[in-house]
Amino acid sequence: MRAGLAGAAGLLAAAGVLVLTPAADAAADCANGYVGLTYDDGPNPSNTTNLLNALRSAGLRATMFNTGQNAAANPGLVAAEAGAGMWIANHSYTHPHMLNLSAAQMSSELSRTQSAIQNAGGGTPRLFRPPYGETNATLQSAASALGLRTLTWDVDSQDWNGAGTAQIVQAASTLTNGQTILMHDQYATTVAAIPQIASGLRNRGLCAGMISPSTGRAVAPDGTPPTTGPTTPPTTGPTTPPPGGGCTTTYTEGQKWSDRFNGQVTVSGANNWIVTVTLQSPQRIIATWNASVSWSSATVMTARPNGSGNTFGFTVQHGGNWAWPSLSCRAG
Repeated sequence: MRAGLAGAAGLLAAAGVLVLTPAADAAADCANGYVGLTYDDGPNPSNTTNLLNALRSAGLRATMFNTGQNAAANPGLVAAEAGAGMWIANHSYTHPHMLNLSAAQMSSELSRTQSAIQNAGGGTPRLFRPPYGETNATLQSAASALGLRTLTWDVDSQDWNGAGTAQIVQAASTLTNGQTILMHDQYATTVAAIPQIASGLRNRGLCAGMISPSTGRAVAPDGTPPTTGPTTPPTTGPTTPPPGGGCTTTYTEGQKWSDRFNGQVTVSGANNWIVTVTLQSPQRIIATWNASVSWSSATVMTARPNGSGNTFGFTVQHGGNWAWPSLSCRAG
């Protein structure tokens, strides 16, 4: 049931798969709007990978308010956050009480964090969360000068204050359309809450969305790649530097249905390329287009150019696992 037709609908029909009405499914999934899941103080070598794995397994995206010192010390984890489809935002460099600083020191805290995140491959942040939620006009002016919108939160999970997993889940259950919840990168209890948070949002017709830099409210992702910063949705996924040089890949999320989702890969740096797409079980690809494909296992597909350019796509039947596939590219 794998074919190379011009579009997902034709492929699914050719494969004998029932094509659902995507507009109706999408509307039902997010009928009551979007909320912002946020995680402060990362990235942390002890827990960030667990956090990202849990979010991806649950089909959730979140905004990661990173400190600059942690981003500078752990650039690979910043890149992993971006690769997992998260938005990356500014949480100061050293997590000080910002109101005790001079205006110049405030600007330094923010600008150094911008640079640390950019240098690590996290894009250019457009959101700033002040440590401890402490802000004033001087700090907001320093943030605005760097193109940052200052954001606090609507719901505090209290994970920083010893809240258990059940309490964190309960806090998330109070979120309504447009609101954001404060959580933190470093707590195992917070990671453990993710599957229940995901289930609760689905049951209430809510989806995890991006935070608009214009309004500070959670909204639907708008399809813009996150290379301009975390204020754009996480449709651009893992970009894998080639081991020997030659090409990179950019993943863009497509339409989603209740049982499957579309993905698109754009290759840059080479016209003769070989891209390896690796799924997570029980996922399987049921349709492809604009590439010649072969399989080394049920979850590993290799794609090559077929004369249709450097962008190809596929449909993943997710089996309950919404995680994006991982990608690697080499020149052919």
